[in-house]
Amino acid sequence: MKLNLNIRPLNTWIKPISEPLLIAGPCSAETEDQLLTTADLLAQTGKVSVLRAGIWKPRTRPGEFEGIGSIGLQWLKRAKAETGLPTAVEVANSKHVEEALAADVDILWVGARSTVNPFTVQDIANALQGVDIPIMVKNPVNPDLSLWIGALERINNAGITKLAAIHRGFSSFEKTAFRNEPMWEMAIQLKTICPELPIINDPSHICGNRELIPYIAQKAIDLDMQGLMIESHLDPSVAWTDAKQQLSPTDLSGLMDILTLRTVESRDQVFTDNLTKLRHQIDKIDDQIIQKMAERMQVVHKIGEYKRDNNVTILQVNRWDEIMNKRNAFAQALRLDANFTHKLLELIHGESIRKQTEIMNAKIAIEQ
Repeated sequence: MKLNLNIRPLNTWIKPISEPLLIAGPCSAETEDQLLTTADLLAQTGKVSVLRAGIWKPRTRPGEFEGIGSIGLQWLKRAKAETGLPTAVEVANSKHVEEALAADVDILWVGARSTVNPFTVQDIANALQGVDIPIMVKNPVNPDLSLWIGALERINNAGITKLAAIHRGFSSFEKTAFRNEPMWEMAIQLKTICPELPIINDPSHICGNRELIPYIAQKAIDLDMQGLMIESHLDPSVAWTDAKQQLSPTDLSGLMDILTLRTVESRDQVFTDNLTKLRHQIDKIDDQIIQKMAERMQVVHKIGEYKRDNNVTILQVNRWDEIMNKRNAFAQALRLDANFTHKLLELIHGESIRKQTEIMNAKIAIEQ
Protein backbone atom coordinates (compact mmCIF):
# COMPACT_ATOMS: atom_id res chain seq x y z
CA MET A 1 0.00 0.00 0.00
CA LYS A 2 1.26 3.44 -0.95
CA LEU A 3 -0.18 6.72 0.30
CA ASN A 4 -0.45 9.30 -2.49
CA LEU A 5 -0.32 12.75 -0.96
CA ASN A 6 0.26 15.95 -2.91
CA ILE A 7 2.93 17.53 -0.72
CA ARG A 8 5.94 19.79 -1.07
CA PRO A 9 9.39 18.95 0.33
CA LEU A 10 10.04 20.22 3.85
CA ASN A 11 12.96 22.43 2.83
CA THR A 12 10.69 24.45 0.53
CA TRP A 13 8.59 25.73 3.42
CA ILE A 14 10.92 25.61 6.44
CA LYS A 15 14.50 26.77 6.27
CA PRO A 16 16.44 24.88 8.97
CA ILE A 17 18.95 27.07 10.79
CA SER A 18 20.84 23.93 11.73
CA GLU A 19 20.52 20.17 11.33
CA PRO A 20 18.23 18.61 12.35
CA LEU A 21 15.32 21.01 12.03
CA LEU A 22 14.40 22.21 15.53
CA ILE A 23 10.97 23.49 16.56
CA ALA A 24 11.07 24.66 20.18
CA GLY A 25 9.24 26.76 22.74
CA PRO A 26 7.19 26.51 25.91
CA CYS A 27 4.49 23.92 26.40
CA SER A 28 2.20 26.84 27.31
CA ALA A 29 2.35 30.55 26.76
CA GLU A 30 1.85 31.65 30.38
CA THR A 31 2.62 35.37 30.49
CA GLU A 32 3.87 37.83 27.91
CA ASP A 33 7.21 38.18 29.68
CA GLN A 34 7.67 34.40 29.98
CA LEU A 35 7.03 33.86 26.26
CA LEU A 36 9.14 36.79 25.04
CA THR A 37 12.09 35.93 27.28
CA THR A 38 12.00 32.26 26.32
CA ALA A 39 11.75 33.17 22.63
CA ASP A 40 14.72 35.52 22.92
CA LEU A 41 16.86 32.90 24.67
CA LEU A 42 15.96 30.29 22.06
CA ALA A 43 16.79 32.67 19.21
CA GLN A 44 20.17 33.39 20.82
CA THR A 45 21.13 29.70 20.56
CA GLY A 46 21.14 30.00 16.78
CA LYS A 47 19.71 26.50 16.51
CA VAL A 48 15.94 26.99 16.61
CA SER A 49 14.12 27.30 13.28
CA VAL A 50 10.54 27.69 14.56
CA LEU A 51 9.09 29.02 17.84
CA ARG A 52 6.21 26.92 19.18
CA ALA A 53 3.89 27.71 22.07
CA GLY A 54 0.66 26.24 23.44
CA ILE A 55 -2.14 28.81 23.30
CA TRP A 56 -5.13 26.51 23.81
CA LYS A 57 -4.31 23.49 25.95
CA PRO A 58 -6.65 20.48 25.82
CA ARG A 59 -6.34 19.00 29.32
CA THR A 60 -7.42 15.57 30.47
CA ARG A 61 -9.50 16.92 33.36
CA PRO A 62 -11.31 20.25 33.90
CA GLY A 63 -9.88 22.68 36.40
CA GLU A 64 -6.33 22.40 35.07
CA PHE A 65 -4.70 25.27 33.17
CA GLU A 66 -6.18 25.12 29.68
CA GLY A 67 -4.06 27.76 28.02
CA ILE A 68 -3.98 31.55 28.12
CA GLY A 69 -6.22 31.74 25.07
CA SER A 70 -6.37 34.21 22.21
CA ILE A 71 -4.37 36.95 23.95
CA GLY A 72 -1.34 34.68 23.73
CA LEU A 73 -1.44 34.98 19.94
CA GLN A 74 -0.54 38.64 20.26
CA TRP A 75 2.40 37.76 22.49
CA LEU A 76 3.50 35.22 19.91
CA LYS A 77 3.20 37.83 17.17
CA ARG A 78 5.44 40.17 19.17
CA ALA A 79 7.96 37.37 19.80
CA LYS A 80 8.07 36.74 16.06
CA ALA A 81 8.72 40.44 15.36
CA GLU A 82 11.49 40.64 17.97
CA THR A 83 13.31 37.38 17.16
CA GLY A 84 12.53 36.82 13.48
CA LEU A 85 11.49 33.24 14.26
CA PRO A 86 8.44 31.80 12.45
CA THR A 87 5.74 30.68 14.89
CA ALA A 88 3.66 27.54 15.34
CA VAL A 89 0.59 26.74 17.46
CA GLU A 90 -1.82 23.85 17.96
CA VAL A 91 -5.38 24.28 16.70
CA ALA A 92 -8.32 22.12 17.74
CA ASN A 93 -11.24 23.67 15.84
CA SER A 94 -12.11 26.08 13.04
CA LYS A 95 -12.22 29.07 15.42
CA HIS A 96 -8.64 28.40 16.49
CA VAL A 97 -7.61 28.26 12.84
CA GLU A 98 -9.26 31.59 12.06
CA GLU A 99 -7.72 33.34 15.07
CA ALA A 100 -4.25 31.91 14.43
CA LEU A 101 -4.34 32.97 10.78
CA ALA A 102 -5.49 36.46 11.77
CA ALA A 103 -2.50 36.69 14.12
CA ASP A 104 -0.08 35.74 11.29
CA VAL A 105 0.95 32.41 12.84
CA ASP A 106 3.20 30.67 10.31
CA ILE A 107 2.58 26.98 11.04
CA LEU A 108 -0.35 25.13 12.60
CA TRP A 109 -0.44 21.64 14.02
CA VAL A 110 -3.26 19.24 14.81
CA GLY A 111 -2.85 17.66 18.24
CA ALA A 112 -3.10 13.98 19.19
CA ARG A 113 -6.47 14.42 20.88
CA SER A 114 -7.85 16.02 17.71
CA THR A 115 -6.34 13.53 15.26
CA VAL A 116 -8.27 10.75 16.95
CA ASN A 117 -11.59 12.36 15.91
CA PRO A 118 -12.32 12.57 12.14
CA PHE A 119 -15.09 15.13 12.77
CA THR A 120 -12.63 17.47 14.47
CA VAL A 121 -10.02 17.01 11.74
CA GLN A 122 -12.59 17.68 9.03
CA ASP A 123 -13.73 20.85 10.82
CA ILE A 124 -10.12 22.07 10.82
CA ALA A 125 -9.67 21.01 7.19
CA ASN A 126 -12.77 22.96 6.14
CA ALA A 127 -11.37 26.09 7.79
CA LEU A 128 -8.13 25.66 5.82
CA GLN A 129 -9.75 25.62 2.38
CA GLY A 130 -7.97 28.12 0.14
CA VAL A 131 -5.17 28.77 2.67
CA ASP A 132 -1.51 28.14 1.83
CA ILE A 133 0.02 27.41 5.24
CA PRO A 134 2.12 24.52 6.61
CA ILE A 135 0.19 22.01 8.70
CA MET A 136 1.67 19.30 10.91
CA VAL A 137 -0.44 16.39 12.14
CA LYS A 138 0.41 14.54 15.35
CA ASN A 139 -0.27 10.84 15.62
CA PRO A 140 -3.52 9.97 17.42
CA VAL A 141 -3.38 9.18 21.13
CA ASN A 142 -4.11 5.51 20.45
CA PRO A 143 -1.93 3.41 18.11
CA ASP A 144 -4.13 3.52 15.02
CA LEU A 145 -2.21 4.13 11.80
CA SER A 146 -5.42 4.50 9.77
CA LEU A 147 -6.56 7.44 11.92
CA TRP A 148 -3.19 9.15 11.42
CA ILE A 149 -3.32 8.58 7.67
CA GLY A 150 -6.94 9.69 7.50
CA ALA A 151 -6.15 12.98 9.23
CA LEU A 152 -3.27 13.65 6.82
CA GLU A 153 -5.53 12.87 3.86
CA ARG A 154 -8.29 15.19 5.10
CA ILE A 155 -5.84 18.08 5.50
CA ASN A 156 -4.25 17.34 2.13
CA ASN A 157 -7.67 17.17 0.45
CA ALA A 158 -8.30 20.72 1.71
CA GLY A 159 -5.49 21.86 -0.58
CA ILE A 160 -2.68 21.89 1.99
CA THR A 161 0.54 20.79 0.29
CA LYS A 162 2.95 21.95 3.01
CA LEU A 163 2.31 18.93 5.17
CA ALA A 164 4.24 16.97 7.81
CA ALA A 165 3.53 14.35 10.46
CA ILE A 166 4.58 14.59 14.11
CA HIS A 167 5.46 11.39 15.96
CA ARG A 168 4.70 11.96 19.68
CA GLY A 169 4.16 8.40 20.91
CA PHE A 170 1.03 6.48 21.89
CA SER A 171 -0.91 5.81 25.06
CA SER A 172 -0.45 2.36 26.56
CA PHE A 173 -1.96 0.46 29.48
CA GLU A 174 1.51 -0.81 30.33
CA LYS A 175 3.52 1.39 32.67
CA THR A 176 6.97 2.05 31.26
CA ALA A 177 9.67 4.67 31.55
CA PHE A 178 7.94 6.71 28.85
CA ARG A 179 4.91 8.94 29.13
CA ASN A 180 3.82 7.71 25.70
CA GLU A 181 5.24 4.57 24.12
CA PRO A 182 7.30 5.48 21.02
CA MET A 183 6.05 2.51 19.00
CA TRP A 184 8.62 3.38 16.34
CA GLU A 185 7.11 0.79 14.03
CA MET A 186 4.07 3.05 13.51
CA ALA A 187 6.19 5.95 12.29
CA ILE A 188 8.25 3.57 10.16
CA GLN A 189 5.09 2.16 8.56
CA LEU A 190 3.89 5.68 7.76
CA LYS A 191 7.27 6.55 6.23
CA THR A 192 7.25 3.33 4.22
CA ILE A 193 3.87 3.99 2.60
CA CYS A 194 4.58 7.69 2.05
CA PRO A 195 8.38 8.21 1.75
CA GLU A 196 8.06 11.87 0.74
CA LEU A 197 6.14 12.80 3.92
CA PRO A 198 8.35 14.63 6.46
CA ILE A 199 8.12 13.22 9.98
CA ILE A 200 9.05 15.36 12.98
CA ASN A 201 9.72 13.63 16.29
CA ASP A 202 8.36 15.02 19.59
CA PRO A 203 10.67 13.67 22.34
CA SER A 204 9.01 15.81 25.01
CA HIS A 205 5.66 14.02 24.85
CA ILE A 206 7.18 10.60 24.32
CA CYS A 207 9.45 10.93 27.36
CA GLY A 208 7.42 12.92 29.86
CA ASN A 209 10.71 13.76 31.59
CA ARG A 210 13.76 15.63 30.37
CA GLU A 211 16.27 12.92 31.32
CA LEU A 212 15.12 10.60 28.50
CA ILE A 213 14.93 13.27 25.79
CA PRO A 214 18.54 12.84 24.51
CA TYR A 215 17.98 9.10 23.98
CA ILE A 216 14.72 9.54 22.06
CA ALA A 217 16.03 12.50 20.05
CA GLN A 218 19.08 10.53 18.93
CA LYS A 219 17.00 7.49 17.99
CA ALA A 220 14.67 9.71 15.94
CA ILE A 221 17.64 11.12 14.05
CA ASP A 222 19.03 7.61 13.54
CA LEU A 223 15.67 6.63 11.98
CA ASP A 224 16.01 9.52 9.51
CA MET A 225 13.26 11.72 10.93
CA GLN A 226 13.51 15.22 9.51
CA GLY A 227 13.35 17.21 12.73
CA LEU A 228 12.53 17.55 16.40
CA MET A 229 9.83 19.41 18.31
CA ILE A 230 11.06 19.96 21.87
CA GLU A 231 9.39 21.96 24.62
CA SER A 232 11.57 24.64 26.19
CA HIS A 233 10.87 27.05 29.05
CA LEU A 234 13.12 29.75 30.51
CA ASP A 235 12.71 28.05 33.91
CA PRO A 236 11.09 24.58 33.60
CA SER A 237 10.83 24.19 37.38
CA VAL A 238 8.04 26.79 37.52
CA ALA A 239 6.24 25.91 34.27
CA TRP A 240 2.46 25.84 34.56
CA THR A 241 2.15 22.70 32.42
CA ASP A 242 4.40 19.68 31.82
CA ALA A 243 7.28 21.07 33.85
CA LYS A 244 9.15 17.74 33.97
CA GLN A 245 9.46 17.37 30.21
CA GLN A 246 10.67 20.85 29.31
CA LEU A 247 14.30 21.91 28.80
CA SER A 248 15.81 25.30 29.45
CA PRO A 249 17.11 27.03 26.29
CA THR A 250 20.67 26.41 27.51
CA ASP A 251 20.07 22.68 28.02
CA LEU A 252 18.31 22.47 24.66
CA SER A 253 21.31 24.02 22.95
CA GLY A 254 23.59 21.53 24.72
CA LEU A 255 21.40 18.64 23.59
CA MET A 256 21.67 19.69 19.95
CA ASP A 257 25.46 19.80 20.29
CA ILE A 258 25.73 16.17 21.40
CA LEU A 259 23.41 14.63 18.79
CA THR A 260 25.20 12.52 16.19
CA LEU A 261 23.99 13.21 12.66
CA ARG A 262 24.07 10.41 10.12
CA THR A 263 23.58 10.28 6.37
CA VAL A 264 20.98 8.14 4.61
CA GLU A 265 23.52 6.78 2.15
CA SER A 266 27.31 6.56 2.08
CA ARG A 267 29.42 7.46 -0.97
CA ASP A 268 32.12 5.03 0.14
CA GLN A 269 32.07 2.18 -2.39
CA VAL A 270 33.68 -0.31 0.01
CA PHE A 271 30.95 0.42 2.56
CA THR A 272 28.24 0.05 -0.11
CA ASP A 273 29.66 -3.27 -1.35
CA ASN A 274 29.93 -4.71 2.17
CA LEU A 275 26.42 -3.54 3.04
CA THR A 276 25.06 -5.20 -0.10
CA LYS A 277 26.70 -8.50 0.89
CA LEU A 278 25.23 -8.33 4.38
CA ARG A 279 21.79 -7.55 2.95
CA HIS A 280 22.04 -10.60 0.72
CA GLN A 281 22.68 -12.67 3.85
CA ILE A 282 19.60 -11.14 5.49
CA ASP A 283 17.51 -11.95 2.40
CA LYS A 284 18.66 -15.57 2.48
CA ILE A 285 17.91 -15.94 6.19
CA ASP A 286 14.49 -14.30 5.76
CA ASP A 287 13.64 -16.79 3.04
CA GLN A 288 14.63 -19.63 5.38
CA ILE A 289 12.48 -18.18 8.19
CA ILE A 290 9.43 -17.97 5.89
CA GLN A 291 10.00 -21.51 4.68
CA LYS A 292 10.29 -22.85 8.24
CA MET A 293 7.20 -20.92 9.26
CA ALA A 294 5.25 -22.56 6.43
CA GLU A 295 6.49 -25.98 7.55
CA ARG A 296 5.43 -25.19 11.12
CA MET A 297 1.94 -24.24 9.98
CA GLN A 298 1.64 -27.51 8.07
CA VAL A 299 2.28 -29.35 11.34
CA VAL A 300 -0.23 -27.05 13.09
CA HIS A 301 -2.79 -28.04 10.46
CA LYS A 302 -2.25 -31.73 11.25
CA ILE A 303 -2.55 -31.03 14.99
CA GLY A 304 -5.82 -29.16 14.34
CA GLU A 305 -7.26 -32.10 12.46
CA TYR A 306 -6.12 -34.51 15.18
CA LYS A 307 -7.73 -32.41 17.92
CA ARG A 308 -10.90 -32.06 15.88
CA ASP A 309 -11.23 -35.80 15.28
CA ASN A 310 -10.67 -36.54 18.97
CA ASN A 311 -12.83 -33.68 20.33
CA VAL A 312 -9.94 -31.97 22.09
CA THR A 313 -9.99 -28.21 22.77
CA ILE A 314 -7.79 -25.94 20.69
CA LEU A 315 -6.24 -24.00 23.56
CA GLN A 316 -4.20 -25.97 26.08
CA VAL A 317 -2.66 -23.57 28.56
CA ASN A 318 -0.11 -26.00 29.98
CA ARG A 319 1.35 -26.60 26.54
CA TRP A 320 1.48 -22.85 25.86
CA ASP A 321 3.31 -22.24 29.15
CA GLU A 322 5.76 -25.00 28.27
CA ILE A 323 6.48 -23.44 24.89
CA MET A 324 6.98 -19.97 26.36
CA ASN A 325 9.33 -21.18 29.10
CA LYS A 326 11.47 -23.33 26.82
CA ARG A 327 11.67 -20.88 23.92
CA ASN A 328 12.33 -17.88 26.13
CA ALA A 329 15.16 -19.69 27.88
CA PHE A 330 16.63 -20.74 24.53
CA ALA A 331 16.31 -17.21 23.13
CA GLN A 332 17.95 -15.75 26.21
CA ALA A 333 20.88 -18.15 25.78
CA LEU A 334 21.20 -16.86 22.20
CA ARG A 335 21.09 -13.26 23.49
CA LEU A 336 17.81 -12.37 21.84
CA ASP A 337 15.79 -9.59 23.43
CA ALA A 338 13.20 -11.06 25.82
CA ASN A 339 10.47 -8.62 24.78
CA PHE A 340 11.03 -9.38 21.09
CA THR A 341 10.95 -13.12 21.73
CA HIS A 342 7.72 -12.87 23.73
CA LYS A 343 5.98 -10.83 21.00
CA LEU A 344 7.20 -13.18 18.28
CA LEU A 345 5.97 -16.29 20.11
CA GLU A 346 2.61 -14.66 20.82
CA LEU A 347 2.23 -13.79 17.14
CA ILE A 348 3.07 -17.35 16.05
CA HIS A 349 0.78 -18.84 18.70
CA GLY A 350 -2.04 -16.53 17.67
CA GLU A 351 -1.76 -17.67 14.06
CA SER A 352 -1.68 -21.32 15.20
CA ILE A 353 -4.90 -20.81 17.19
CA ARG A 354 -6.52 -19.08 14.20
CA LYS A 355 -5.57 -21.93 11.87
CA GLN A 356 -6.85 -24.64 14.24
CA THR A 357 -10.08 -22.69 14.82
CA GLU A 358 -10.57 -22.56 11.06
CA ILE A 359 -10.24 -26.35 10.90
CA MET A 360 -12.74 -26.82 13.75
CA ASN A 361 -15.25 -24.47 12.17
CA ALA A 362 -14.92 -26.21 8.83
CA LYS A 363 -16.16 -29.43 10.46
CA ILE A 364 -19.11 -27.64 12.08
CA ALA A 365 -20.08 -26.11 8.73
CA ILE A 366 -19.99 -29.52 7.05
CA GLU A 367 -22.14 -31.12 9.78
CA GLN A 368 -24.73 -28.36 9.53
